[in-house]
Formats: sequence, C-alpha cells, structure tokens
Amino acid sequence: MAAADRERDNRAEPRSPRFRLDQPRTPRPKLLPDYDPEAFGRLSERIARFLGTGRFIVWMTVVIILWVVWNIAAPDHLRFDQYPFIFLTLMLSLQASYAAPLILLAQNRQDDRDRVNLEQDRKQNERSIADTEYLTREIASLRMGLGEVATRDWIRSELQDLVKELEEQRIEQRAEKRVVFPSEGVRGRDVGDR
Repeated sequence: MAAADRERDNRAEPRSPRFRLDQPRTPRPKLLPDYDPEAFGRLSERIARFLGTGRFIVWMTVVIILWVVWNIAAPDHLRFDQYPFIFLTLMLSLQASYAAPLILLAQNRQDDRDRVNLEQDRKQNERSIADTEYLTREIASLRMGLGEVATRDWIRSELQDLVKELEEQRIEQRAEKRVVFPSEGVRGRDVGDR
C-alpha cells in the first residue's frame, strides 16, 4: 500500500528542484546595463565641482556669445538656429536638466560622507570623555591616597620637632640637675636588686 501511495504522489505533483543552501544561486539575467555606482558618483562629483567654478561660467558665457554672434552674423544657410534662439534655449534647458541631478547626487554623497564623519567624531568624543572621566577618577583616588601617606617633608618636620623636644628636655634636666635614670646616679645600687 505504501508503495502505491508514493507512486500516486509522484504522478500527482511534480516536485520542484531542491535548493542547496551551501551553494550560491545562479545570477539572474539583467535587463539594464551594469555600471559601477561609485565610479558614476565620482564622475558626478567632478562634474558638479566643475559646474560650481568660475571657469565654467566663463566657458558658458563664451559659448553663448559665440552662439548668438554666429546665428546673427553668419549667412542664412550656415546658421543652425534659424528661429530666434529656440535651439539655444533648448540646449541651456538640457544642460540644466542634467546639471541639477548631478549636483544633487554629489550633495547626497557629500551628506553621506559628512554623516559618517560626524558619527566617527561622536564616537571619538565619547571615548575621549570616557578616558577623561577615568583619568579624573584615578587622579582623585591618588590624591586621596597621598593625603594619608607620610611625605618626606612631613617626616623631616616631625623628626626636627622631636629633636627640638629632646634638646629642650636635656636642657631642662641639666638646669634641674635631676637624674633621668636612677641607676646612673648611684653606682652599684642596682646590684642588690638583681
């Protein structure tokens, strides 16, 4: 019975090929041509950089002046803009329609770079603040620790105070002629005490 069920299942639905997860899929055919977006972005930045210079304005002015002079002064059969500068208007509109998106693309790329730089600066600032706080805590703990440590100057001053006290006591003892140690006064008196 089980063999008949398997045979019926095989006839009823054809199985789809099993996908292997350990192998990459075959690339699909592309309808559009393949291009490098980074290369296109760099080209658009160079064009946008050129469009924003005085050199571009000078060249554009020279071209427009030559266009106007040629279409006014040239003989009729050599003029390429027969009507009052409609073709010139069309060419300027075409140039503007390409320049605007290229400039926007360059600005978007610059915004992305600025965003990455800002994020890196923010992370660097956070690390610097954390390092500064750590160093501040370490310096504070060192100051607290040094407050409890006897410094060389403090020990020197304490020893000098002790020396002064001893000299003062010695001077007082000589003045009173008092014996500090009783065994020094009478010889042999402590012999019987032993």
